[in-house]
Amino acid sequence: MSFIANTDQQRQQMLADIGMSMDDLFSDIPPQLMAKSFDLPDGISEMEVRDRLAELAGKNSIHLTCFLGGGFYDHFIPSAVYATISRSEFYTAYTPYQPELSQGTLQAIYEYQSMIARLTEMEVSNASLYDGGTALYEAMMMALRITGRNKIIIDDSVNPIYRVMINSYTKNLNIKLDETKCTDGLANRQQILDLLDEHTGAVIVQNPNFFGCIDDISDIAQAAHEKGALLIVSTYPISLGILKTPGAMGADIVTGEGQSMGMPMSFGGPYLGYMATKKQYVRKMPGRIVGQTTDIQGRRGFVLTLQAREQHIRRDKATSNICTNEALCALTSLVYMSLLGKEGLRQTSQLCANKANYAFKRLSAIPGVKPHFSTKWFFNEFVLDLPCDATDVIGRLIEKGFAAGFPLGRYYKGMENSILIAVTEKRTKEQIGMLAETLEAAL
Repeated sequence: MSFIANTDQQRQQMLADIGMSMDDLFSDIPPQLMAKSFDLPDGISEMEVRDRLAELAGKNSIHLTCFLGGGFYDHFIPSAVYATISRSEFYTAYTPYQPELSQGTLQAIYEYQSMIARLTEMEVSNASLYDGGTALYEAMMMALRITGRNKIIIDDSVNPIYRVMINSYTKNLNIKLDETKCTDGLANRQQILDLLDEHTGAVIVQNPNFFGCIDDISDIAQAAHEKGALLIVSTYPISLGILKTPGAMGADIVTGEGQSMGMPMSFGGPYLGYMATKKQYVRKMPGRIVGQTTDIQGRRGFVLTLQAREQHIRRDKATSNICTNEALCALTSLVYMSLLGKEGLRQTSQLCANKANYAFKRLSAIPGVKPHFSTKWFFNEFVLDLPCDATDVIGRLIEKGFAAGFPLGRYYKGMENSILIAVTEKRTKEQIGMLAETLEAAL
């Protein structure tokens, strides 16, 4: 009998063989959630479908001036990015199951890895991580494999969405998660030092952190290494055009969200998680690693050097179950980085920082608005305190055409009046001025 039941008779026979009925298979679903009838409408023509979808799409508010951040950013995407990745040989690329036949795909991944390694100032990078949050989780598991320990220290200035993901992934695992509370917008040194011990596998921090604050975490790296633990840093790639790199600060594993490098914000993706580390840890990395070699005739070629999946004969020694190859997203970032180059990335980073600094001064001068933290060192986003609930104000500003920021009370108790505002190179002096005037009027 086929493994796939193609007829009612086959299905009935399979159910009889296991001694169950169709109702038994769905017995765990509460009766009120069972669909008795789907009551689907009659089919319509392609033209009617297009008109209906256009009508629905027209209800979306896509013309808001965006000052949202929190891990995903509204950067300018050069037209050449779409022109390149829309070529058929690129957008059809998926996991190279016969990799050596896919030299173009392998070279693109190799070049992407090389750029991520240079960007973070680390020795090796991989490909095929879903997004910044899952990349951070994979880095945590990698650190525990390396150290053989089961304790993690993570500061609450790390993106709260990432922390929710880590808690979800580790809920049923024998992993102790200790969360420290940041102080004045920076990682809490004293709490981290107090918690560091011989059971700690890694310390996780973010720079710039979720609040946009910039920190030199070299001292945390040194303290972690003295206890035999690793330092994991989540970082915003655009900031590395001007900021000190995680590698220069002693990080052991670096992760981040690659959306800001050529990908639109969309509604949940697809996004791209990147990871880089030291060469000594390369065999503990998840995902794929493409390497450069030569064939028997001395010609340059590319191969899948390391394949960490359980399907690649590794079985229980697999480092990860990551299956989907994010090569198209990685290619998008590669094209974006290639177009900008070193100087272009530096200029983009500087524009973000300068415009954010201007917006900070302009907005914090509004009566009743004040900076939440005393530190003035931030990259392109910052936290302001409003004289009333931030969620209410943000709702009023949306009606005026502004996605003004992120209400921090959603994730941080006691910060109900606080708003996280992000400024990229796309925001103009005029738009910042209009936001300031609209915010002042709303208050």
